[in-house]
Formats: sequence, C-alpha cells, structure tokens
Amino acid sequence: MLLAGRELADGPWVTWLRAVHAEVLLFGWTVQLVIGVAYWILPRFRAGSERGNAWLPWATFWLLNTGVLSVALSSTLRGSSIAPLAGRVLETLAASALVAHALPRVKAFRSSI
Repeated sequence: MLLAGRELADGPWVTWLRAVHAEVLLFGWTVQLVIGVAYWILPRFRAGSERGNAWLPWATFWLLNTGVLSVALSSTLRGSSIAPLAGRVLETLAASALVAHALPRVKAFRSSI
C-alpha cells in the first residue's frame, strides 16, 4: 500500500500509514528480535531456572508492545501529545526491565572467567 501510494494521489492516509509502518517495523519487530536474541543467547544460570525469573521478560514484552501501539496509534489522534510521550516512556521502561533481567546473567558470566 505504501508503494502504491506513490502512484496514487498522496492522501493523508499514506503519511499516517508510513508513520505507523516505521514504528511497528522498528520497535515492534526489530527491537523485539534483538530482545529475543539477547534473552536466548545470554549465559544461563548454573543453578535454578536457566534464565532467571520470567516476569521481567514478560513485563518487557507487554511494556514494549503497549508503547509501540500507543505511539503508532497516536498519529491518528491529532493534537494529542500525551500518547506518544507515554508510549516512549513505556518503551524506555521495557528497555530498563530487560537490562534488569539481563544484568545478573552478564555479571555471573564475567565473574566465572
């Protein structure tokens, strides 16, 4: 639809769709791929659960997706400046939750060398 928009009359829907596409592709897919790879590839704990408590990765998932939806849909709510800001805050909290979950695994790896 975005490529067809170049040939069709450029309406406001093309600009809206481009913004939604960029947000969903960058944060909704690429960042989640990076998070999934980091979660899987970081060293495992020797005792207990391999990857630690699962509530922080799930919190990362829900915070990131809620933030992506908030930012992507905020382009339809013209004049609302709180939705994209709230979405970016949620995405930042998601990154913080991932770091909080991954840090003990990285420290454990560093201390075993």
